[in-house]
Amino acid sequence: MERMDNRAFVVVGPSGVGKGTVLKEALARAPECWLSVSATTRDPRPGEREGVDYFFVSDERFDELVETGQMLEWALVHGVNRYGTPRGPVEDAAARGRIPVLELDLAGARQVRRSMPEAAQIFIAPPAWEELERRLRGRGTESPEEIARRLETAREEMAAMEEFDVVVVNDSVSRATEELLRIFGITR
Repeated sequence: MERMDNRAFVVVGPSGVGKGTVLKEALARAPECWLSVSATTRDPRPGEREGVDYFFVSDERFDELVETGQMLEWALVHGVNRYGTPRGPVEDAAARGRIPVLELDLAGARQVRRSMPEAAQIFIAPPAWEELERRLRGRGTESPEEIARRLETAREEMAAMEEFDVVVVNDSVSRATEELLRIFGITR
């Protein structure tokens, strides 16, 4: 895929695939990349900074952003607070020559496909289902019930891979990072 000016990149992948690790490495190696910051209606937690961790907005402001088409995607999380990606900062980053990167779930990616169809959609996949399961269990951070829930979600996400413009297999963080940077149009 050829890098297009002013194009945003949506990155999706199942829990445990290592997309956060690959993105962190890509961002460290390519300062021209800009990771989008979500807006939320929840209150800031200690140490969180406005515009860095999140944009903290009122319910009324969030409604206004949605109603005026200023949210690329959004969701109600745990039935309490809303989170979403504001369009303005993404477009501003692209206009400044940065490469906007949105790390989203499958539902968010589908919304962006409608609200910003020119955005490239990238799916980070495991080299094999068994490897994803091994990584999830090996983290030791979730209960068996949570692992089962994440694996069920991963099955749904993996079934949607054909919806994406490109699939990057994370068989090695360095190789997957190189491929992601090439997709972003960054060659060094």
